[in-house]
Amino acid sequence: MSKKKLSLIALILMIFSSVYGFANMPRSFYLMGYAAIPWYFFTALLFFIPYAFMISEYGAAFRKEKGGILSWMDKSVGGRFAFIGTFMWYASYAVWMVSVSSSLWLVLSYAFYGQDQTASWSLFGLNSVQTLGLLGIFLMLFVTAVGSRGLGNISKVATVGGIATAFLNVVLLAGGLIVYLKNGHLAQPIENIAQSFTVSPMVEYQSTLGMLAFLTFAIFSFGGLEAIGSLADETENPEKNFPKGILIAAAVVVLGYALGILACGAFTNWGELLGHDKVHMGNVAYVVLNNLGYQLGLSFGADQATAVILGNWMARYVGASMFIALVSALFILSYSPLRTLIQGSPKGIWPEKLCRINKNDMPANAMWAQALLVVVIIAFVSFGGQNASQFFRVLILMTNVAMSIPYMFLAIAFIFFKKKQLAGEFGQSFMVFKTQRRATIFAVVVTVIVGFANFFAIIEPTVQDSNGGLFQSIAMVCGPVFFAIVGYMVYSRHQKRQGNVK
Repeated sequence: MSKKKLSLIALILMIFSSVYGFANMPRSFYLMGYAAIPWYFFTALLFFIPYAFMISEYGAAFRKEKGGILSWMDKSVGGRFAFIGTFMWYASYAVWMVSVSSSLWLVLSYAFYGQDQTASWSLFGLNSVQTLGLLGIFLMLFVTAVGSRGLGNISKVATVGGIATAFLNVVLLAGGLIVYLKNGHLAQPIENIAQSFTVSPMVEYQSTLGMLAFLTFAIFSFGGLEAIGSLADETENPEKNFPKGILIAAAVVVLGYALGILACGAFTNWGELLGHDKVHMGNVAYVVLNNLGYQLGLSFGADQATAVILGNWMARYVGASMFIALVSALFILSYSPLRTLIQGSPKGIWPEKLCRINKNDMPANAMWAQALLVVVIIAFVSFGGQNASQFFRVLILMTNVAMSIPYMFLAIAFIFFKKKQLAGEFGQSFMVFKTQRRATIFAVVVTVIVGFANFFAIIEPTVQDSNGGLFQSIAMVCGPVFFAIVGYMVYSRHQKRQGNVK
């Protein structure tokens, strides 16, 4: 019996659900206002579409391989390159765990109180940032203790959280449209199209350097592409439908982001609501949705007190939805990338005890080693003397940079992959880039786009603020550099022990 293939519509929906993220829209509006929209189109054209095609070719050629991106790069370039790239890919999830385990408490505050009260939280005489860090440490230890015994029904919780989060997008778009139709104008006016769509309302992002730094956020907004790598071979008439599906999905995602950013402007005046120190990237989604509830109440004739209550309940809904989704994601990602790294690496590269699988089919020892690493990073960042705004900014920027660097590894490896594929090594059942020249051009473009985005994101804080900004720049660099060095040393040590130094 033949396996049922994905239709074009099903393919588009899967790509959309893997890539599209609610929080990207209020964060983009906060950083760039309407000027974020052209950057999304630019990023889709020069990064999302060509990179998605590369991933789909990898997935089709290596559909029988179990090692994921490690196998792809190993067979295309070599073991050392593949291991370092995969180790950094894994490391990006470690940084993500640092960010989520600490910032999750802000989400919980919104779920219970409808507003951010974390600035007043204190445990054992610690300030609010240190308290959030300590709570993050406790959470990571709890997740590891429970996760190492098996995940059980966590996937069902993730599904519930995913549905609730997806509905947030509907609430944002529909709510923005209702407020606009009721008021007859945008809260954030478009007085000059050229000005509104090219200049950020935030001073730090008005410079060329600041705008280029936003590229990192735009690239991160298209994350999740690795999930579609195996879909090319599962699609009906892949030669025709897969490229078409990616192009349509890219258009839908970009249009969705553009409409979402416009919807934020329909009920949010940037200067009045977002232009002060109490708003930062960690809480802007809740601030914006709180305001949506407030503006909806006023639009339908509610008094101010009722509108405030409606806004707080809207923020509570956002908090509850995101809390469910993030907790379940933290459980899953505390073992999934680690398991890929442990089981996909060459035999003997990790200590046998670290690779041991327990009776619940979990790499428990490796998970506890990972937990220790994450706890150390949390302690370093949270006890570094930064205020809450800088704290969340550092964590999110660290995640963006660390997660996007492996894209460069995969893009570079694609040049070598294509050379071997055209020579007949991997088969040519599915190809979008049918010449070496075209494959090389787009691989270089993707590599340069991601590289420049990360470079400008890293130096931007230092240029804007030579004192506090230097700490942020160092924090963004330290993670990726440290893990690249560790990956190189681990692989080199393994090769020497095998007596096969390359």
